[in-house]
Amino acid sequence: MGELKRTPLFESYANFGGKTIDFGGWELPVQFAGIKDEHEAVRTKAGLFDVSHMGEVHVTGSGSLPFLQKMMTNDISKIKEGQAQYTAMCYEDGGTVDDLLTYKLAEDDYLLVVNAANIEKDLEWLNRFKTDDVMIEDLSDEYALLAFQGPLAQEVLQRLTEFDLSSVKPFRFEQDVEIFGQKVLLSRTGYTGEDGFELYASPEAAIALWEAILTEGKEDGVVPAGLGCRDTLRFEACLALYGQELGETITPLEAGLNFVVKLAKDDFNGKEALAAQKEQGVPRKLIGIEMIDKGIPRHGYLVYHQDELIGSVTTGTQSPTLKKNIGLALVATEFAELGTEVEIEIRNKRVKAKFVETPFYKRSN
Repeated sequence: MGELKRTPLFESYANFGGKTIDFGGWELPVQFAGIKDEHEAVRTKAGLFDVSHMGEVHVTGSGSLPFLQKMMTNDISKIKEGQAQYTAMCYEDGGTVDDLLTYKLAEDDYLLVVNAANIEKDLEWLNRFKTDDVMIEDLSDEYALLAFQGPLAQEVLQRLTEFDLSSVKPFRFEQDVEIFGQKVLLSRTGYTGEDGFELYASPEAAIALWEAILTEGKEDGVVPAGLGCRDTLRFEACLALYGQELGETITPLEAGLNFVVKLAKDDFNGKEALAAQKEQGVPRKLIGIEMIDKGIPRHGYLVYHQDELIGSVTTGTQSPTLKKNIGLALVATEFAELGTEVEIEIRNKRVKAKFVETPFYKRSN
């Protein structure tokens, strides 16, 4: 085991009572005041996350658009400068290499934001298909990333900048925005099911911004938030987590991410396999589960229908917002009917649950 990697904000965690864990080789805060309190703060006020462990890959050159069209399942040609797009990269068999955001910085100039645990694998996959008119650069160490999420995020952040934050619509971004005297790429994106912003900055700028936002928002109930509530928040909103709802053996179509798979565009990695899956119907489907009996459906727990093993839980917890024990499960499609009663195997005992509609949580506009 090598030494755990740390983000530029590591020294600041202790000031706020951060408890750190090993998260894919990174020493990151799982919580500060407590997962449920932080979850509640993001849903009702706002929370600030350090997500600097995420990877940033710069793709430039005259061949960058056709190259990215080949690599990604979504239609990159549809993104205009100043827009971000959620997409996936697939293997030839349709399994998922990673899910990511693509930012169009300028003509022939893109920034890919990839999952921390997949940086090396993604770079290797991208470089395998690279053409001479494309440059790929790993800029992960040059960026720190803060996610400021929740209904009060815009109001609080607005007090630290003269830039009109309301002008940035969802999945849009602005470069060189000055916030508290620091230059950032400001993106209206997030992973919590709430409105909010992601701030891409230099490591030094991020440290100043972290302190400034938490100080400015303290009276409003803004809190630092850890990975624990990031997971419960994204789960309630049914946002996929790589390694659980998505992976090398799970296609974007099985994960219900049909909107990121554009089969009408020219050839791309995995197109044939995904087209066949779409035509024949996906063999497995991601579906919501709610416990009828006591018990929490955890990742990896097996799902049975009348003694037949039909799949397994990808994520599950006691929902802090809904106060119910719920989960997501990848199950054989023929059983994936809403209302179907199933059993989850929890500690060698089978307990009753039923399939329910998702997302579990959707914010009111």
